[in-house]
Amino acid sequence: ADSGDADVELPSVRHQPEGLEQLLARTKFTKTELQSLYRGFKNECPSGLVDEETFTLIYSRFFPQGDASSYAHFLFDAFDADRNGALCFQDFAVGLSVLLRGTEQQKLRWTFDLYDVNKDGCVTKEDMLEILKAIYAMMGRCTEPALGTSAPAQHVELFFQKMDRNRGGVVTFEEFLAPCQEDKDIMSSMQIFHNVL
Repeated sequence: ADSGDADVELPSVRHQPEGLEQLLARTKFTKTELQSLYRGFKNECPSGLVDEETFTLIYSRFFPQGDASSYAHFLFDAFDADRNGALCFQDFAVGLSVLLRGTEQQKLRWTFDLYDVNKDGCVTKEDMLEILKAIYAMMGRCTEPALGTSAPAQHVELFFQKMDRNRGGVVTFEEFLAPCQEDKDIMSSMQIFHNVL
């Protein structure tokens, strides 16, 4: 048999049918939407798995005006729920479902997990600064007016003044949740970040 054909047939087609029913239960997508997402995913990633390098290349196409590589790294980690270094369609669909169709609290949880760089359940100023620097680098020339190099640090200070209510130097999910839900400025700021996803 020609091994070239085997490569094309193998990986993802096999687990897509049994995964479809599970994904319908785990996401807020319809069967048609999942099939359409799957076709797009399969088109970009014929093997059915995406490593971080490929994810970064694909994601960077959407932000040609800046450097998206750092932010893509954090996004990849956020989508890679099982931490195996590769995204399968299920990882992608579940994460996308939360971002597009999740409740406000689910979206905030996802955002908190994105900011929680070392996954210890707390966000530090350093964690948040890393993410914001990555966002500013990715946005590049499309921010109007152009933002100075101190903008990410100022943004972090503002967030922490509102969130770190016990002044412990770290923000837990509970500390993060309440101000986000109460403060219109924070919510609109969060919406901007969801828009760059």
